[in-house]
Amino acid sequence: MSTVLRAACALALLACNGAEAAKPSKPRGEQAPREVKVARVAAQKLARTVSVSGTLAPDERVTVGVKVAGRLASIMVDIGTVVAAGQVIAQVEATDYQLRVEQAASGLAQARALLGLAPEPGERGDAVDLDVSDTSLVREAQATFEEARASLERARSLVEQRMIATAEFETAKASFVRAESAVAKAHEEIRNRQAAVRQRSFELRSARQQLADAAVRSPLDGIVQERLALAGEYLAAGSNVATIVRVNPLRMRAEVPERDAPLIRVGQSVQVAVAGADAQHEGRVVRIAPALDERNRALTIEAEVQNPGTLRPGSFARAEIAVDGAGEVPVVPASAIVTFAGIDKVLTVEKGKAVEKEIQTGRRNAQWIEVKSGVAIGDTVVVEPGNLQQGQPVRVTGAP
Repeated sequence: MSTVLRAACALALLACNGAEAAKPSKPRGEQAPREVKVARVAAQKLARTVSVSGTLAPDERVTVGVKVAGRLASIMVDIGTVVAAGQVIAQVEATDYQLRVEQAASGLAQARALLGLAPEPGERGDAVDLDVSDTSLVREAQATFEEARASLERARSLVEQRMIATAEFETAKASFVRAESAVAKAHEEIRNRQAAVRQRSFELRSARQQLADAAVRSPLDGIVQERLALAGEYLAAGSNVATIVRVNPLRMRAEVPERDAPLIRVGQSVQVAVAGADAQHEGRVVRIAPALDERNRALTIEAEVQNPGTLRPGSFARAEIAVDGAGEVPVVPASAIVTFAGIDKVLTVEKGKAVEKEIQTGRRNAQWIEVKSGVAIGDTVVVEPGNLQQGQPVRVTGAP
C-alpha cells in the first residue's frame, strides 16, 4: 500500500512542475517605464547674439597710501570692509604735524606784525590787499622826503638871493636825494615784507595740509580687498595701506572673434552668466578696442555689468551680446538640453522609449535656447531628463 501511495505522490509532483513550467515568465532585465514630462519645440522670437567669455573685474581698483611719513597710529579697515568716499581708513600720528602748524602760524603772525597787520587775516585777506603808502615805514620816509624837499626849495630861493652860501644849498640838495632814496627803499622793504607774509602764509597752508594728510581717506565707494599695513609701523611717504575696489558696476573684458567683430557696437545689451549660478545679469557694451589683436585676430571689448551683490571680481563669465533684432527660430526649454563631452543633446519619446538626438544650439535667453539642427518645430522633447538613457522605457505624464 505504501508503494502505491509513494507512486501517486510522485505523479502529482510531476504534474505541478509541468503546470509551473507552462506559465509565461517575465523577461530578465526588463525595466518599469519611467514617468517623464515633455514640451514641444516652439517658434520663439530671439535676438541674434554673439557668444563670448571673459573675466569679471572691478570697475576701479586703487591702492591707497600715506601722503606723509610717520608711525601708523591706527587702521580702521580690513578685508571685506565696506568704505565710502572720504572715509578715514587709517591715521598717522599727528603730533609732529600739529606742532608744525603752530610754528608756521607763529611765523605768519610775526611777518604780519612787521607790516602793522593783525595776527589773522581780516575779511579783505592778507598783505596782498595792503595799501603800501599807508604803512608806517613809508609814511615816515615820505614825511622826511617832504621836509627835505621844502628845505631844498628854501635853500634854492636863498642862494638865488645870495643870502646863504652855495655849500648850504648843496647840503640841502643832498638831504633831498637821501630822503627820496629812503622813500624808494621803504617801498622795497614793504614789498619784501609782503612777500614774507605770503611765504609764511603758504608755509602755514602746507603745514595744515600735512596735518590733514595724516588722516588716510578712501578715494571712492568700495570694499577693501587687501590690508597692507599694521598699526605701529613706521611708514615713509607713499607707503601703501590698503587696496580698495569698486564692485558695482563690474567690468567684463572679453575677446570677440574676427568674424563677429563687425557686428559689435557700443551700447548693445549683454546677458552675463557666471559658473555656479543660473541667474542672468544685465549689462551693456561700453568700450571697444580700436583694432584687432594681431596675435589672435580678436577684438577686445568691455561690458559694464550691474552687480546685485552676488557677483565677485575675478569670476569667469559667459555672455551673449545681442547684435540685431529678434526673429522667429525653433527653441526648446533650457532644462531639456543635456550636455556631455561638449555635445548638446535632447531626448524624445518614440514607441514608448527614450531616443537621444544630437542638436546644435544657437541664441538663448533665460528660458529658451535656439536649436539650429536635430529637431524641428512641433517635435516633443523630454523636460529635465536627468539620467534618462537611450532606449529606456518611458511614460509621458504631461501633455505638451
